[in-house]
Amino acid sequence: MPGDRFGVSIEGRDLELSNLDKLMYPAAGFTKGEVIDYYTRIAPVMIPHLADRAVTRIRYPNGVDGVHFFEKNKPGGTPDWVRLETLPVPGSTKSRETIDFVVVDELATLVWLANLAALELHTPQWRIGADPDLLVVDLDPGAPAGLRECSAVAMLMRDRLEEDGVSAYPKTSGKKGMQLCCPISGTQNAELVSAYAKSVAEELAAMVPGSITAKMAKAIRPGKVFIDWSQNNAAKTTVTPYSLRAQSEPTASTPLTWDEVEAVATSAAEPRHYRAAEVLERVDKHGDLMGDLLRPGPALPA
Repeated sequence: MPGDRFGVSIEGRDLELSNLDKLMYPAAGFTKGEVIDYYTRIAPVMIPHLADRAVTRIRYPNGVDGVHFFEKNKPGGTPDWVRLETLPVPGSTKSRETIDFVVVDELATLVWLANLAALELHTPQWRIGADPDLLVVDLDPGAPAGLRECSAVAMLMRDRLEEDGVSAYPKTSGKKGMQLCCPISGTQNAELVSAYAKSVAEELAAMVPGSITAKMAKAIRPGKVFIDWSQNNAAKTTVTPYSLRAQSEPTASTPLTWDEVEAVATSAAEPRHYRAAEVLERVDKHGDLMGDLLRPGPALPA
């Protein structure tokens, strides 16, 4: 029965699963049971990117076609074994000074969130109690620009960052664009990281003004790729590598090789986003293409 509930034990943690037959992606026939299965199988490469970071969830209790909501605070009924961290939230829309954030550092917590229909998981660019250890830029295409144009801009961005000794690792957003994630030293605050990202974005926009913009105004973005440097703001999060996205199909934010990016940019391959099953196959083949993000990177230029 779709409403059945049953208990499971995962690595010594007891939790209850429910409604496994409920359609989370109706157009694809993809159920909550399949969401849980995906997150269970992707956990070995995904959890290291979630660990020690406060996670923001986007929950779809009735699937991607239903009402959804963002959730930062711990939900009601949170098991006592789930790691929580109380952190300040300046500028909270609910006038809170602090929030009890969930931290996903074990499989049971990831499965528990999947069972709550937390399809999307987003994390900040720093670990709890530390300065940013990642620089992230979001490449957001304005129609008719798309993933192909993003791939070309990603290569320009990669080459420019390399001049400063910064390595960039590409992934699809799982929706329409891409992100570049760069490991940095973790000794510079968010303001400095954001300022550096903005300066590089503005430099590339000045170099190719017909194809790139570093300005947020939507009126000037059609046909261009917006390099969103503001992802490095202290209040921002970015979709975590391997997270599902709430589209008609169960696509995920998928790490790519630079050869794949170049093939799309040069029209040698069709631009595409990857479904959950394909992402699992890719991990079997490549391992974690973003594993280098887990090691310290260089300090950014002053």
